[in-house]
Amino acid sequence: MTDTVTVTDWQAWQRSWDRQQEWYLPDREERFRAMLDAVEAVVGPEPRILDLACGTGSISDRALRRFPGATSTGVDLDPALLTIARGHFAADGRAAFVTADLRDPAWPERLPHRTYDAVLTATALHWLRSDELRVLYGQVAGLVRDGGVFLNADHMPDPATPRLNAADHAYQKERQARARAEGIQDWVDWWQTAAGDAALAGPVAERFAIFGNPADGDHADGEAQSPAWHADALREAGFGEARTVWCSVSDAMVLGLK
Repeated sequence: MTDTVTVTDWQAWQRSWDRQQEWYLPDREERFRAMLDAVEAVVGPEPRILDLACGTGSISDRALRRFPGATSTGVDLDPALLTIARGHFAADGRAAFVTADLRDPAWPERLPHRTYDAVLTATALHWLRSDELRVLYGQVAGLVRDGGVFLNADHMPDPATPRLNAADHAYQKERQARARAEGIQDWVDWWQTAAGDAALAGPVAERFAIFGNPADGDHADGEAQSPAWHADALREAGFGEARTVWCSVSDAMVLGLK
């Protein structure tokens, strides 16, 4: 963060989060655009959205700017990221945020609506193990209205192309190293900066108590699966159609149509 950021400048914190995420995902805005294109094609320009594992509300931010008549419910467990989201959208009555653990079987009961036109998520569900993700897909199928859509953009490597995967991994590491040399924050740096901010210190401490401090190592216990695995899992969960609708070498976005 820079000296111009104040403890109440939640928009600056949102931009800071976006920059840190783009260090990992240089095509992040492209996947958001493809996601919202699919939403508009399937359910129209005034969707009721569930922003699943919403973080700071990046998807909600893009969706509400593109679709003025939309509404969005963000759900997440991270108290620090939700603090930024609630601050960022404090003046926008179209957005609401719910604290819930997606591993809790009762998390859908916390939502303000029983069904949604579109359930959207990006770069989040890889934290879950495969058996947990299958359960979650079944819950999501119950939240998407008939004719509605679910989109998950995440790390979904294709095991059929190991040499290409290795080449892309090496390239991305080199790209990230160049960006780091120019001063871009990574995941650990960003969290340490947030921990030192007066407005976020308390929520960050709560976050560390739940997930651990990123400086101490990666807390992820999830399993990366291929796009085909995700499409099969969505069909098994009750979606009538499921397929990949966007991809890079390492990431993909799968769509489930109810």
